[in-house]
Amino acid sequence: MPGGTAMIGSGSIWDALPPRRLAFPFALVTSLFFLWGFAYGLLDVLNAHFQKVLGITKLQSTGLQVAYFGIGYFFFSPIAGEVLRRKGYKFTILMGLAFYSTGAIFFWPCAKFSSNGKHSAVFGGFVVCTAVIACGLASLETAANSYITVLPGCKPEGAAFRLQFSQSFNGIASFAGPFIASKYFFQGENQNNLNNVQWVYLAVACLGVSVALLVAFVQLPEMSEAELSEQAATTATSSGHADRSTQPLYKQYRLIFGFIAQFCYVGAQVNVATFFINYVTETVHWESHIASNFLSYSLIMFTVSRFVGTAVLSKVNAELVVAIWASLCALCAILAATLKAKSGLAFLMLIFFWEAPLFPCIYVISTTKMGQHTRRASAILISAVGGGAVFPPIQGAIADRYGSRRSYGLVAPAFAYVAFYGLFLWIHHGADWRREANMVDSSDISSEKDANDEKLAYEKQP
Repeated sequence: MPGGTAMIGSGSIWDALPPRRLAFPFALVTSLFFLWGFAYGLLDVLNAHFQKVLGITKLQSTGLQVAYFGIGYFFFSPIAGEVLRRKGYKFTILMGLAFYSTGAIFFWPCAKFSSNGKHSAVFGGFVVCTAVIACGLASLETAANSYITVLPGCKPEGAAFRLQFSQSFNGIASFAGPFIASKYFFQGENQNNLNNVQWVYLAVACLGVSVALLVAFVQLPEMSEAELSEQAATTATSSGHADRSTQPLYKQYRLIFGFIAQFCYVGAQVNVATFFINYVTETVHWESHIASNFLSYSLIMFTVSRFVGTAVLSKVNAELVVAIWASLCALCAILAATLKAKSGLAFLMLIFFWEAPLFPCIYVISTTKMGQHTRRASAILISAVGGGAVFPPIQGAIADRYGSRRSYGLVAPAFAYVAFYGLFLWIHHGADWRREANMVDSSDISSEKDANDEKLAYEKQP
């Protein structure tokens, strides 16, 4: 694309962001990405901490991932999707924050009873609490990802840019977890107990309640399914493509294969982080608190890449980004599994950088132009996060038998499928590298009357 300014369609990158009157609702929903990023960042270091304090194996410790991604995301996301379809975004967000805060509060009694010696029961309690938190996070992700994508008054071709921007704050929160763990979980007398775990999660609960109070008193403008269907039909007509949004959900093939891609991606991403500390302690022979610091550095790379991805997506087609970035992830995974010591660690850390933009990109290219299916499609794509429940036990079993380094060979085929999915869509849609390819400038399909109608609809909301 000519010119030195990053462009989306026929406007600047600012055209992808919401108008001023929607700035606060957009910022508030974006803050939700910070909440689940922080929870996920803590989850990975708890695996290694529980292995040491409670005396469980790597395979057993993945019970946290099974509860988090299996019960919370895979099973509860469809329920959250139906709630979203029937009750709307605001109700679903408040429901999610209620689950999130409740699960975090009950970490306190679990940590309190950890000194009684009943380690199996204590770990079981943590697994249940993690599942409750994950049900809340699944509700938040189902609502927030969809809301940012179809935000009323915003250009539909800017969806990938908006979601990548909001997801960047998820990355900021994710590296805070390991930093906290390295200071409060793995050093001094705290490395052999769970006392500080309770206080961290009580703070998490208070944060969730605070955000819920803000959401309760803020108006969130919404779009009905009829409006979403009309938008999809208009966009398809203007772009010269058939409108597939009127077909049944089971015929939305982009969504189906996108679900598989997201399932594989999340499974691979979770594995990369879950066994990172084990990889470093076994392969590089560093202490756990040093390994936790390097996990934080990796997550900083992840966060930086999210912002880099935001800039790239202002010019480059999201499908092409998925194809290239996922291919580089697969290559780095192979090298991390075969090389030893610091060389392997370097490529393991590089995976964090290349994988960062993939989740929001897969989400957008899989759910775009879904019309009446938009909210259900969001729930289906979020339920694909359940891949994080399937992959860790498999890698945990491999790691227990063959070592953590070799177990990373499992994630390479997953990234390879994601790369193929992005490449196929890119070629199918004309193999145009530009960001505006296959998109329609909303100035061609909307008018001043539409903008006024949206404004009136927003002002009429109670």
